Amino acid sequence: MSALGDAAGSFVHLVGGELAALSRRPTEDHTVDAVREVANIVGGVLAADGRLTDSELTAYLDELGPRLDPPLIVSTAAAREMHLFDGAAERLARPSVLFDLLVRGDARDGTRRAHTYYEAAMQVAHATAALDLVPSPDELGAIDSFRTALLRHLDAAGVSRPGQPVLATPPAPAATTATTATTAAAPPTASDPPPLRPVAELLAELDALIGLDNVKAEVRRLTSLLQVQQLRAERGLPVIDTSHHLVFTGNPGTGKTTVARLLSQVFHSVGVVSKGHLVETDRSHLVAGYVGQTALKTQQALESALGGMLLIDEAYALARGGEDDFGREAIDTLVKFMEDHRDDLAIVAAGYPEEMADLIDANPGLKSRFTRTVNFPDYTDDELLRIFQLLGDRNRYSLSDDALARLRHLIAVEPRTRGFGNARFVRNLFETAIAHQATRLAPLTDPSDEQLTTLTADDIAPVDA
Repeated sequence: MSALGDAAGSFVHLVGGELAALSRRPTEDHTVDAVREVANIVGGVLAADGRLTDSELTAYLDELGPRLDPPLIVSTAAAREMHLFDGAAERLARPSVLFDLLVRGDARDGTRRAHTYYEAAMQVAHATAALDLVPSPDELGAIDSFRTALLRHLDAAGVSRPGQPVLATPPAPAATTATTATTAAAPPTASDPPPLRPVAELLAELDALIGLDNVKAEVRRLTSLLQVQQLRAERGLPVIDTSHHLVFTGNPGTGKTTVARLLSQVFHSVGVVSKGHLVETDRSHLVAGYVGQTALKTQQALESALGGMLLIDEAYALARGGEDDFGREAIDTLVKFMEDHRDDLAIVAAGYPEEMADLIDANPGLKSRFTRTVNFPDYTDDELLRIFQLLGDRNRYSLSDDALARLRHLIAVEPRTRGFGNARFVRNLFETAIAHQATRLAPLTDPSDEQLTTLTADDIAPVDA
């Protein structure tokens, strides 16, 4: 049986079982509904790019046609004339009646039957996309829209997402992790590899980050592509050589390190790399001041990242200084290592957009390997405010109404020029507020818990004040 047949059969078995548990009727009573549901999912993915190949139609007719009620036993030519998939792609953008039934049951009973549907449906969607050597961007987009519709329906019903067992306590957002990146003062090191985590759990953590909607969508599409390629490889089907190296552009504090750390673990989960750890570095740890040492330093940094991901901060600095600068030697070493170890290493080059474009253009080897760029926009005022409040929640601080108004004003008047610190700017505001509160409360001999945990307008001040 094909990957699509396996995924479809598993969906019918698992979802039929969940429907049976919900209705307290035999599983067989729900087989027809589950088969129709899986056929709709497959049809939606196939129709997403507006073209249906004979091989796609044949797979649908072979694997799903006999299961339907009544069975669909026709030729591909007849199937085309029947317009089987008209409107199928649009249906993926909203949850089905069957999924809604499971979600409402979960909300009422405290169960997680909708999780079974979600996970089985994603397997079906990826198996459908795997019918092509390279799934089209429209197919990957349809899968992402389908996934988003299911998860938002869970959110609306107050049911936790797969991989996110406690809805009210989301994983750490970019605000808290993006500001703790390795700095130039510490050499790159390979920490203990993180434990292997399910893709659903990693994507749930990604979804919990504040803002970054376009970044999240790009990561999800890339993840789907890799899952499809993994599925084809497991089946002994041809796969294309997909570059695992990316360019991240944007101002500091926009979550680039956080997303890189999650992406390195996603790569581990789908078999792209063997360990999934992240090593952070920059020019100071790759380039030496004299001949022969730059290649050695660069090699050491790359070797420490083998099996995971190397994040090069301000990577454009490698191309500065002209032809005689040792940064060129680092680039040459980087390109050769990427070629020699392309099956167990991913590299993210991060920096400002214009300079990163210059870096990629500086070496043909970089241009052919860094084919995907992800732009990290500055956070909006509301998102920065949420980051501050989240820092407060995690440290048991709350804002009075006047403090909230003062904070909103300071965020609004901060110039959004090149180098704007985003989450780091907010962290500095938070730490400044804590220091001011401490000064204000110091004269009190026995402050109350409310005083110790409340920030007032007097505590909210510019960082340089």
